Order: sequence, then structure tokens, then C-alpha cells
Amino acid sequence: MADSTQQQPQMGLIDFARMVIDALEVSGVDYMLAGALAVAAWAEARSTQDVDLVVHIPFENISLLSQELEKRDMLVPADIIFDLLIKPEGDLPINAIHLYTGYKAELFLLRPGDPYRETALARRRLVDLGPPLGQVYVHAPEDLILNKLRYFGLSQQPKHVRDIISILLAIGDQLDMAYIKDWAARLALTTLWGEVFEQALDEGNKIDDE
Repeated sequence: MADSTQQQPQMGLIDFARMVIDALEVSGVDYMLAGALAVAAWAEARSTQDVDLVVHIPFENISLLSQELEKRDMLVPADIIFDLLIKPEGDLPINAIHLYTGYKAELFLLRPGDPYRETALARRRLVDLGPPLGQVYVHAPEDLILNKLRYFGLSQQPKHVRDIISILLAIGDQLDMAYIKDWAARLALTTLWGEVFEQALDEGNKIDDE
């Protein structure tokens, strides 16, 4: 295995994200960016330490993905990918950690029987985020909002609410609100969605008053 500290001395998180996406594409794995990097496609960018992606890994592509990650100095054995893919409970991601920089990609899996994530992956958007990422698939903004709502409900981390509000303020008039309301109801997030939407309205009014 080559010493990446010599090959890529200036590699940043965005370069790492491109590297992970390259491995997914070569392996025939459908993906979409999530987290802060996806927010940057629709609203104001936020700093982050990790790369979050949703992935659909066919069983027959598991070994190839493991090999492609290893070529890029991320050791993720095929049996770990397989075990996580068949694990029925929880939402544990595959953690792909770069050996020489410590950057981490969390790959959240599409498993059978997850209609929301399946729908979101089908609605992904191809967006040009500029170099070095270029054209990549990201969450549609409505699904990014719903995903952020889910994780705020689980973690109570305020960054998720800030991200949702930034999207609403940036492109709120372009969003499919009926879609968000429908899936918020299916995911038992209606009350939380109403609260965050009211916060966004308040933020928007403050900006208008300035």
C-alpha cells in the first residue's frame, strides 16, 4: 500500500470526499451526499469533520467496494460491510477512515424495507459543486430536510435545525412542501417539522426587518 502522506500532502476533506465517491462509482454503488456537504448544494455551507453518504450496495459488489476503498487507504473488510448490510436493527453506518489523515466517511445503508430511504435515493439530484468534487449526487432538498429532522429527533443536535432553517431561507419557495408534510407524517415528525418551520419564519422576519 502506497504512503498517501507523500502522494497527497495537501489533501483536504473535500478531496477525501471525492476519493470516497470515486470508490463508490467504480464499485457500481449508488450514493448521495448527505450532511453538511449536501447542505452546501442548497444553502450556506457549514464546516464539518466527516463525509456522510447514503449508499445502496448490491451484495455482489461488496468485495469490489472493499478493494476500491483499500486502494485509497481505507480498510473496510468485506465481511464488516456484509454484516452491517444484513443487520436488521439500528442505523449503523460503515465507517471508512483514511489511514493517513484520519478523515472519516460514514456510509449509511439502504436496507430492504426502508421505503423512505429508497424514495430519497430515487429522488437524488446530480449537482455540480465545483472542483474538486465536481458533479455528484446529493439529497434532494426536501429529503435533506426530512433526514435532518429525523436525526435532530434522535440526537437533539442543534446543527440539524440550523441546516434546515438555512435551506428554508435559501430556497423555501422552490420546495415541495406537500411532499415534506406527507413524509413528516409518515415518519412521525409532524410536530417537529411545525416547530422548525416556525423558527425559520421567525428567522426570515428578523432578516426582513434588518
